[in-house]
Amino acid sequence: MKSKTVVVGMSGGVDSSVAACLLKNKGYNVIGVTMQIWQEKDACALEKEGGCCGLDAVEDARRVARRLDIPYYVMNFRDEFQEHVIDYFVREYRSGKTPNPCIACNRYVKWESLLRKSLALGADYIATGHYARICRLDNGRYTLRRSLATGKDQTYALYNLTQEQLAHTLFPTGEYDKSRIREIAEEAGLPVADKPDSQEICFVPDGDYAAFLERETGEMERPGNFVDRDGNVLGRHKGISCYTIGQRKGLGIALGEPVFVVEIRPESNEVVLGSGGDVFSRRLRAEKINHMGADHFEKGQQVTAQIRYNHRGAPAVIADVGDDSLELEFPEPVRAVTPGQAVVLYEDGYVLGGGTIVR
Repeated sequence: MKSKTVVVGMSGGVDSSVAACLLKNKGYNVIGVTMQIWQEKDACALEKEGGCCGLDAVEDARRVARRLDIPYYVMNFRDEFQEHVIDYFVREYRSGKTPNPCIACNRYVKWESLLRKSLALGADYIATGHYARICRLDNGRYTLRRSLATGKDQTYALYNLTQEQLAHTLFPTGEYDKSRIREIAEEAGLPVADKPDSQEICFVPDGDYAAFLERETGEMERPGNFVDRDGNVLGRHKGISCYTIGQRKGLGIALGEPVFVVEIRPESNEVVLGSGGDVFSRRLRAEKINHMGADHFEKGQQVTAQIRYNHRGAPAVIADVGDDSLELEFPEPVRAVTPGQAVVLYEDGYVLGGGTIVR
């Protein structure tokens, strides 16, 4: 029987390197690929900063491929990354939302583009080092199950994958915790066994989103008013892109008591401040719904809802269902429901689906 061919997206980190190692040990015909997604003008900065987009990632991935004795290539996805990640990131921040570029990159670059190109070259699957598990439910649908790695689960950032993409994807690292992954890398002699994990958004390595937006668009941030919930002016802000819901630090305003960002109003260029209690919500609305384990949602359905990457999830009830939207109610208020972020719905650790929070 001919071995199945899998293209492994190799970032130069330990997780994707071990993914390639595990698949080769299982008898797959493994091909390593690094996706070139950095833009020409940022190449020097990215080479200095590193991360999954840095030029040093190519050399690390190449050394791992050499150690594993697998073919290795660099594929150009700069145009796709610009359109689906950077342009989206800029557009969302400029409209007062807080985007999640990793979700967009996963769906439209790492999967839609890489998978299409890999299948066209004759591959059967693509694989990455994400901490998640793929399974097929009794209803015939593919879905994601939380990984065994405590604190490393990445199903939230993968909720937007399609059934076709899941059917052609492997996540070999999802069955291991992080310490075991590093042990496997060490045992295999991989040169990245001790490489630190990347923490930042890869194309904004210094974390200064406002400065990145100004460089990308050539437009300066527009200062405006901090206001309270009744519209009373409290002070001046630096530009709405500098703030996100729930933020307390870095506001640059002293009112004698702790205040938090509770709303961003792009139409009036205002940032609304309130007390800690004002940051909590019992309801949210999401649109652009992707169905994964569930092919539909029903009013009254009980779920566990995760509203950002580092949120543990909270019990919720589906209060309303539209053509491409749903509303959730939380028995206990949740903190910092943020437009632009994703809400992902789970049941017993399986992803049912999710969407983009609009309010």
